[in-house]
Amino acid sequence: MAQGERGRAASPIRVALRRRARWLHGDTALAVLVLLPSIIAVAIFIYGFIVWTGYISTVKWNSSIEDYTSVGLENWRTLFGMERFRWDLRNLVLYAAAFMSQCIIFGFLIAVLLNQKIKGEAIFRTIVIFPFAVSGVVTGVAWRWLMQPTTGINLILQRIGFTNFDFQWNADPTLGILAISLAAGWQFTGYIMALYLAGLRGISDEVREAALVDGASTYRLYRHIIIPLLMPVTFTAVVLTGMGSIRVFDLVMILAGPAFSTDTLAFHMYQATFGQYRWSLGAALGFLMIFLSLFLVVPYMRSMRGEVER
Repeated sequence: MAQGERGRAASPIRVALRRRARWLHGDTALAVLVLLPSIIAVAIFIYGFIVWTGYISTVKWNSSIEDYTSVGLENWRTLFGMERFRWDLRNLVLYAAAFMSQCIIFGFLIAVLLNQKIKGEAIFRTIVIFPFAVSGVVTGVAWRWLMQPTTGINLILQRIGFTNFDFQWNADPTLGILAISLAAGWQFTGYIMALYLAGLRGISDEVREAALVDGASTYRLYRHIIIPLLMPVTFTAVVLTGMGSIRVFDLVMILAGPAFSTDTLAFHMYQATFGQYRWSLGAALGFLMIFLSLFLVVPYMRSMRGEVER
């Protein structure tokens, strides 16, 4: 009787050991061993440093001398009370609205044009996407010349008849951030165009032909069929341009306007950390940028998981 009970008790243990042995000798163990170095690297150099940044934002390290004295949320209260921070948020909203609209609208329209398989499509596609391959610093230097009050865009417009046109572009104290978004949009629109073009090419001709046979106009075709089918692409474009808006730095560094007129969170973080040695304040800004990015990334990941499950 006792031996039977011991046998029944040992049975689940033997089953568990057999499963573990199969796991160790199966493909799962090999996959874990291959991925383990990458998992460790990501855990340390990405998530580890995110946690470290959050910790530094709660200590009193605001000079060139390290000071890990805990101050709670004092750095955050200081940040939220700064006039410069309010300018950062204002500029983020303006920049994101202009940058995202420019990239998505023009990227989509150019993709629709190229999807008609016009003559010279490959050349035109290369011209449109080429700015994306140019570094932000080179783009900034080129647009700084174009935005000079006496040269570039102003001079061209004056020569063709707009004699009184004298916009200050990035030097404008209120709308300078929009001028920077124009340069960023010029650089990134080609990439969004490529996304939309791939999406358009993935829609079968049968869908278009069926809609046209049913009497749908071109407007209705795009309004009720093409654009809804491209919503995953649009969602991706919104996430990419939104992330770019939060972390824009290089163009602001090159095209910075007066006072805080073109200031951004990333530029403020850079100056606070490496210019003023206010490490804890810079960490608070960096952690805030990560937090804002989560509002874009988390819904995107959930959406992609839903697409995979369907």
